[in-house]
Amino acid sequence: MKVVIVMVVSNSDRPSILIAMPTGVTEVPDAIKTLTLGIEEEQIPFDFINVDKSTPVERAYDAAVGSRLSVGISFDDHNVVVHYKNLKPDDPLFNVPLGDVEQNRIVGANAARLVKGVPFKL
Repeated sequence: MKVVIVMVVSNSDRPSILIAMPTGVTEVPDAIKTLTLGIEEEQIPFDFINVDKSTPVERAYDAAVGSRLSVGISFDDHNVVVHYKNLKPDDPLFNVPLGDVEQNRIVGANAARLVKGVPFKL
């Protein structure tokens, strides 16, 4: 299965989870493509934005604050971070290693479940 995601920089007020890409990154890594499948399975929209911060925790927090759904995601080469705007900026909800396909999908689903207010997947 080949997944193609075109990066869309959010400039609308559409309620969505914001996925913060480091400035200058234009291609979505495969692990994040899998993560977005988990979000889509929960039927929550998402958009990509570029955020000029040095760490994924900072980017995820900025994305959460900018999201009408209050959830932001970011990543680096090793980890994915899910943040909620009501948490302390340096204390994300999830900061987990990028894992296998199924683990990445679950992280995306759990970000969407945070929006929906339903229990997380294990």
